[in-house]
Amino acid sequence: MINKLAEKIQKTHAPIVAGLDPMMNYIPEHIQRKAFEEYGETLEGAAEAIWQFNKEIVDCIYDLIPAVKPQIAMYEQFGIPGLQAFQKTVDYCHKKDLIVIGDIKRGDIGSTSAAYAAGHIGSVKVGSKTYHPFGEDFITVNPYLGTDGVKPFVDVCREEKKGLFILVKTSNPSSGEFQDKIVDGRPLYELVGEKAAQWGADCMGENYSYVGAVVGATYPEVGKILRRIMPKSFILVPGYGAQGGTGADLVHFFHEDGLGAIVNSSRGIIAAYQQEAYADFGAEHFGEASRAAVLAMKEDIDNALQAAK
Repeated sequence: MINKLAEKIQKTHAPIVAGLDPMMNYIPEHIQRKAFEEYGETLEGAAEAIWQFNKEIVDCIYDLIPAVKPQIAMYEQFGIPGLQAFQKTVDYCHKKDLIVIGDIKRGDIGSTSAAYAAGHIGSVKVGSKTYHPFGEDFITVNPYLGTDGVKPFVDVCREEKKGLFILVKTSNPSSGEFQDKIVDGRPLYELVGEKAAQWGADCMGENYSYVGAVVGATYPEVGKILRRIMPKSFILVPGYGAQGGTGADLVHFFHEDGLGAIVNSSRGIIAAYQQEAYADFGAEHFGEASRAAVLAMKEDIDNALQAAK
């Protein structure tokens, strides 16, 4: 799957992943109203509104980008109906030939990690039959429990040719409370980056490992260091746009050929119609506003990469 990701980035010229993280206050009133008319103000109604919102956005941007990243918590909060909307979103994105990065941030040990991996990027046996339950292509993984927590995911990746993004240096302001602590004379995030590279060393695609890393756009100098530590790891870069990251902050995450990283924007894309720059589209045309936001992001990243050459 890592080979497909690199190929789709080259084809679209857009190292962009759209974060499908729908909160109810992002969903236009007319979408909510229609869902509630059918299902009432229920968990099912919320899930239907999320699904219809996602579908329109995907229809408007799928030809521009290689991947999407649904954050599972935004669906889990609505219980089983929310998870059904998550599954419908994953399946629909696959029909549009989009790579799906399940932002699940799981991390445990032994059979628990193996079960998470099986449910999201692997398979389970039920009697004589085999199922791929959620069926994402990549997932995010929390490495806090060490190799015991990550190895079961890596094993499934190797078997299924799927991928991981290990949390190495996250974009949130308080990430440094742990990730920046000095251990044996070095920041902890460097040690985690080295481990991520080791975990992926025998799990390789053509040019990149199945095991990538999450490194926030809000820490560009850290990105420069981690790019050097993890030369074969694809980097998933959150923090662009709403969290303050810009195209100029991203150049260190990429190799000279423009590969090696993919940049996430969530509300900057899916809630673009609520921003002043795209207000003229209005809530009725929120999908078109999302498309315009993707095009602007693509131009920003491309200009930054060109300027860095």
